[in-house]
Amino acid sequence: MSRLVTSATAGSRRVPTRKIGGTAVSAVGLGAMLLSLSGRPDERQAVRTIHAALDAGVTLIDTADAYCIDGPEMGHNERLVAQAVRSWRGDPDAVVIATKGGHYRSRDGAWLVNGRPEYLRRACEASLAALGFDTITLYQHHRPDPAVAYEDSIGALKGLQEEGKVRFIGIGNASVAQIRQAMSIVELASVQNEFSPAFRTSAPEIELCAQKGIAFLAWGPLGGMSAAGTLGERHPAFEQVARSHGVSPQQVCLAWELARAPVVIPIPGSRKPETILDSLGAVELHLDEDELALLDGR
Repeated sequence: MSRLVTSATAGSRRVPTRKIGGTAVSAVGLGAMLLSLSGRPDERQAVRTIHAALDAGVTLIDTADAYCIDGPEMGHNERLVAQAVRSWRGDPDAVVIATKGGHYRSRDGAWLVNGRPEYLRRACEASLAALGFDTITLYQHHRPDPAVAYEDSIGALKGLQEEGKVRFIGIGNASVAQIRQAMSIVELASVQNEFSPAFRTSAPEIELCAQKGIAFLAWGPLGGMSAAGTLGERHPAFEQVARSHGVSPQQVCLAWELARAPVVIPIPGSRKPETILDSLGAVELHLDEDELALLDGR
């Protein structure tokens, strides 16, 4: 079945929306990667986390075939997310599950890339089977493969779109030049790059996306899994603003990203319901110009 969103009221709470292509999704999504990597929660807790996000109004879940521990587990996160959405008490057709291809895990768990058109086709078909879809609403080229011409990889996604396997096309971990190159081949719906207080070098890509009306999905928006110390300890300005509002530094961080441009959609990861619910509070947090300047380091 195809997943299309017509309303951002997936659960009991109405959340502000942003657009991917012509489809409205919650302004903050759920990045599901942490639910399938090493250190992941058990399946019951993972499903509870997804259900909590959906109940709170999240209508975008980001997954990928490579979100797993090793090669034999490829597709683990897609299967988990699909199962959770199907078992949710709400309307599963109100949820966009966005997935990606072009990254994979070796048998020993190494992260590798493969952007060959024939591989991307197989990966997309495997994702369709894992998700139980006829059409993937948003299919993203996960990461450029330096061994393959970029236009060949993007052309493969265009072919999948023309066949009806994919509705919208996105790219990930792309430079400004690669975004422009992809735009010359397909109607580009989204770019998914890392962006956080610790990683701000995607600012030019955000600016281009804002100019062109392309959704920018910010991955690792809270600083990533390996960052030492709490977000507030690493970035005292975020702790300062959080104290003044009586909220968590994580909420301030996501609100700062949302204020960056109306196309930005952060996709924080979570292993438990409490953290994704806290993150979602960012959609109600208004930061004034002085606070934004402080967080920007201006």
